[in-house]
Order: sequence, then structure tokens, then C-alpha cells
Amino acid sequence: MSFLWTNMLWLLGIVPVLVIAYLLIQRRRKKYALRYSSLSLVKDALGQGPGLRRHIPPILFLVGLTVMLVALARPAATVMLPSHQGTIVVTLDVSGSMRAEDLRPNRMEAAKSAARAFVEKQPNNVRIGIVSFSDNAAIVQAPTTDREAVLAAINRLAPQRGTAIGRGIVASLDAIFEEPRQKPTPTPRDPLALSTPTPTPTPLPRGVYAPAIIVLLSDGQSNVGPPPLEVVDLAVNRGVRVYTVGVGQPEGTVLRVEGRAVRVRLDEETLKRIADRTDGTYFKAESETDLSNIYQNLSTRLVFQAEKTELTAGFTGVAAVLLLVAGALSLLWFNRLP
Repeated sequence: MSFLWTNMLWLLGIVPVLVIAYLLIQRRRKKYALRYSSLSLVKDALGQGPGLRRHIPPILFLVGLTVMLVALARPAATVMLPSHQGTIVVTLDVSGSMRAEDLRPNRMEAAKSAARAFVEKQPNNVRIGIVSFSDNAAIVQAPTTDREAVLAAINRLAPQRGTAIGRGIVASLDAIFEEPRQKPTPTPRDPLALSTPTPTPTPLPRGVYAPAIIVLLSDGQSNVGPPPLEVVDLAVNRGVRVYTVGVGQPEGTVLRVEGRAVRVRLDEETLKRIADRTDGTYFKAESETDLSNIYQNLSTRLVFQAEKTELTAGFTGVAAVLLLVAGALSLLWFNRLP
């Protein structure tokens, strides 16, 4: 937490002065009580005294005053707030198993239809990118606010071969941060360009998110490297949450590929762990209706960005409540203000 008017913090010096004054008053009260010849007679006359209760209103008053003085310095903090601006990368599995027809008309077309509806629902100032992965991964459309370009990229998707979820995550991060993983071409001025390492970004603290998310859909097991759980820390370190969508049944479905019957299974456990480690959420889609509902419920409320927010109003409200409670208790118990 920081303060916009730091020169006002010196007013907090009033608080210890008031504490010392209160303690001196209490000490003087005890000395005054000792002047009576018989303390037992005083106790009998007064009955049961207030005891520790008499200190509660002054303590609340001092705490409320302290909070009010802090409010005068205009405290501010960097917090994560929902953003209507940001980047969303829709990462779609286009492996051969997406031809399966347990979703109508098939998994691929159902996924494309849901993705189109999701894109059309987003505000115009949100950048959306499309990444596809099978035995490799590609940025089909770099993040853009051009909705026609995004929808055209979705329409071009078609089933291919294997499943490389890890490569899909890496390509999605490249799309977000515009860092294509290709080596630079050496020039006469820089003959060592090929060996120049890419600088490693500073990891963000846990719970701090970049204004970007990945929505990853898969219907199978990753069978091409790198393993997804070995690259997911790249997303964690960049503050990018991955929301995963599993299509189909864990026991799988039988698909005929090149004349052979192949059973394709959904690796729910890996998708759940990817979402959990990035602070995202896993969704299960067993039908085209489920898939459509999942995409419709995902919105830019999932995109957060760090903003510096002034907390003066909150501190002032807390101080006012404490002062009012202190005054109310003092009037109720002692018929006077603290």
C-alpha cells in the first residue's frame, strides 16, 4: 500500500499523545480514589463498577481516529480488477479425434460453432486470437479486435492428426506476448544472432494476473511432446490463467482412422491440473449444448488487470463506523461521550 499525500502521515503522532494522556488520566483517577478512608465503603456505595468495560469506548475512539488520519494521507493499493480490455486466446484441438460424431454434427463443427458464438459475445475492444494444435501448433490468427478475421480463422480449422497440448499452450503464450519462437536470421553486423538467448521474463507473484487468458479445448490425450504439465509453468510465471474444456467421455470413443478402429480417450486429469495450476477452471462438455453453454458463460469478466486504486473512501467509512460505535457505547453505558 502507498500514500498519495505522505506528508499527512505526521498527524499520526497525535495518537500516541492521546494514549499517554488517557493513561495519565487513569493513573490520576486511581490516586484520587486512594484518598478515601475506606475503599470498601466506596465500593458498597457504588456497587459493581464498570471494570474493563470503561476502556472499550476510548479504545474504539482511538482506533477510529487512527484510521481517519490514515485516510487523510489518501492510501492507495494495486489491486486486480475485472477488465473490459485484454486478450483472449481460443486454443482448439484439431486432432483427428475431433471427427467423432458423439457431438452433432461432429466435435470439430460443434467446437467451431461454440467458439464463433463466444467471439461474437465479446466487447469490441477485447483482442481475440486463435491457436490450433494437433501434432504441432500454429497461431491461426494473432490477437486482434477484427472480429471478421477471427471468425474467418475459426472457419478455416479442420481435423488433422495427433494431439500436442503442450505445444498448444506454448503457441498461445507466444500469441499473447507476440513472441514467435523462431531464431533470428544472422546478419554481417551480428554473426552471433543465432546464439543470442531470449531474455526470460520476470515471474509474476502468485495471484497476480496478466490481462489475458487462454481458453483451451481438447478431446484427447497429449501424445506429442512436450508434456503439458512441463510447460504449464510458463503460463503461471506470466500470470496467464488457462481455462480448459474437455470434450467427450473419459472412457473414450471408437473412431475409424485409415481403415482402423481407434479408441480415443479424454485425459480429464491433465486438463484439470492445467487449470488448477494456472488458477483457471476446468469445464466438461458431454454434448453440443454443454459446449455452447460453457463458451457463453465465459466472458471478459475472466480478464483482470492490475490497477492502482485509491482506498480513501473505504478507510473513511471504517473510521466513521468505529467512532459512531464508540460514541454509542459510551452514551449507553455512561451517559457521556468518550
